[in-house]
Amino acid sequence: MRSVIISKMNKSFPKPPNTPLQKARELRRNMTESERKLWHSLRDNQLGVRFRRQVPVGHYIVDFLSRKCKLIVELDGSQHYSKKGLIYDSERDDYLQKRGFLVLRFSDRELLTNNQGVRQIIYEHIQNRF
Repeated sequence: MRSVIISKMNKSFPKPPNTPLQKARELRRNMTESERKLWHSLRDNQLGVRFRRQVPVGHYIVDFLSRKCKLIVELDGSQHYSKKGLIYDSERDDYLQKRGFLVLRFSDRELLTNNQGVRQIIYEHIQNRF
């Protein structure tokens, strides 16, 4: 009887993501307000290239990726501006740049207060990548 109760309990609690793909799927389901807003501007080839969201690249997951022009767009919340966050992002960006990607970073606040400006910067970088 006890094993039945335990097995039922385990089914009610979601397992934490183990692989980058599982983690990416979870992040897609739980996008922040700024991620949703930027995704609305990037989806459906609106800027001339296809973007995907929450994509594993190696052991990292990037917010938005255009494989065609090797462009990554990252939205940074407050945790990215701590000492630990800055070190992690620097190592991450180095890893991605060594693989030929250009990484653009914007703060959540910047996107929410100047969406058109962020969109214009991304568009200009897309044009420069070809």
